[in-house]
Amino acid sequence: MLENLETREVEFGLAGKFLLELKKKFGGGIQKLVKVAKLKKVEQRERNMEEFIQEFRRVARGSRYERRVLVEEFKREMNRVIRRKLMEAEKPLTSTKQWYEHTTNLDRH
Repeated sequence: MLENLETREVEFGLAGKFLLELKKKFGGGIQKLVKVAKLKKVEQRERNMEEFIQEFRRVARGSRYERRVLVEEFKREMNRVIRRKLMEAEKPLTSTKQWYEHTTNLDRH
């Protein structure tokens, strides 16, 4: 289609309709990749855990990351001291909700 458009064998209107349909069908993939890239850049740094969790949740929405992969991304950029304490806990945390709750509690103390 692109070659035909470049050689003017196809009208722009037809190509535009084709590209619009292509975007409808596959365009979400690019947005998801952007979300994943943004998620990998979220860092706690000097923020408290509640602020970090809020941003992490906002950026994670739409990334299609779920369960274990989402937990791993969360752990990767959080405070190392808190992460170590939670990883050494007697009962392992398995869900993002558990990680959010426990990290917030540890951050407050």
